[in-house]
Amino acid sequence: MTRRSTLAPLATLALLAGTAVQAGGDAPRGRDKARSCAVCHGVVGIASLPNAPHLAAQPEGYLVEQLKAFRSGQRANEVMAVVARPLSDADIADLAAWYASLRITVEAAR
Repeated sequence: MTRRSTLAPLATLALLAGTAVQAGGDAPRGRDKARSCAVCHGVVGIASLPNAPHLAAQPEGYLVEQLKAFRSGQRANEVMAVVARPLSDADIADLAAWYASLRITVEAAR
């Protein structure tokens, strides 16, 4: 393997990492925007309804992808289609940053 072929993947990863950081939302703004989400997904992202997923600590990119899929209609859910339709890209980034910033602690059953 040549030096050039070894460095190319590293350069690509560095560019992708830089893009991900720049695309991040603002978690405090996301917390404010998430107030309406709390009805189903809980105040800190732990769902209160049995058919709603927990959002706390989900990966930011995953949350962005899912909210955009609901907004576009690519992913179908009656409630989320209505909720996501008016969200801007900035709203989605902020919400994703908020939920991704939350941490969950897990303990094994004894």
